[in-house]
Amino acid sequence: MRYFIEIAYNGKNYFGWQRQPEQMSVQEVLEERLSTLLREEIKLTGAGRTDTGVHAKQLFAHFDSDKIENFDDFIFRMNSFLPKDISLKNIFKVKQDAHARFDAVEREYEYLISLEKDPFSQDFAFQINNKPDVDLMNQAAEMLLCHKDFQCFSRSKTDVKTYNCTIVKAHWEAKNNRLIFTIAADRFLRNMVRAIVGTLLDVGYGKTTLKDFKAILKSKSREEAGASAPAHGLYLTKVVYPNNIKL
Repeated sequence: MRYFIEIAYNGKNYFGWQRQPEQMSVQEVLEERLSTLLREEIKLTGAGRTDTGVHAKQLFAHFDSDKIENFDDFIFRMNSFLPKDISLKNIFKVKQDAHARFDAVEREYEYLISLEKDPFSQDFAFQINNKPDVDLMNQAAEMLLCHKDFQCFSRSKTDVKTYNCTIVKAHWEAKNNRLIFTIAADRFLRNMVRAIVGTLLDVGYGKTTLKDFKAILKSKSREEAGASAPAHGLYLTKVVYPNNIKL
């Protein structure tokens, strides 16, 4: 039987979602705890891989097992096994060929910026001193919706077949001394969101004009775009699947 699990985690102490040879990852912790609880080797396939220090409010992964009888009991016991910075939110049965990564039709991220020094958000938001021009940043963000090839925002030497992504949402919102950037697409490239945020901040501070931003998109060169924003301000917030994958 194949299952999807929904998890959330604080990424501060982990080298991303995906297993690393000598570094602690979220996937490794979950697989070890699942294998211990179910007394069989469990291998997870996640909806995507978040980078080192990036957080997730919602991420799905699938695995196969025939040893789960009571979902409420399973969630309770798993959360007892898991460290405080990882939470199992839900579990449900899916079709045997359902795939957490390939069946996802949309992913959404948020990037949080604090406009004041806040000791309670220093690990969860990028703190800046001067407020950028949010209207200008939103004008630049609108250009993303009309573009397909995002090689200029992709990590160099990334092994991908295509740099094409369909972005359906990209906007900034100012709220209570915070700036929140929300972006949704069918897929994202490695480091893509943080590179977009860093480049949009350059627009907001007048370092990059709207004309320059349009030229960056066409350049397909990571060197032309701005520096990546820090990882700790980034959250994977939503992963969307077709309803027909559930049993």
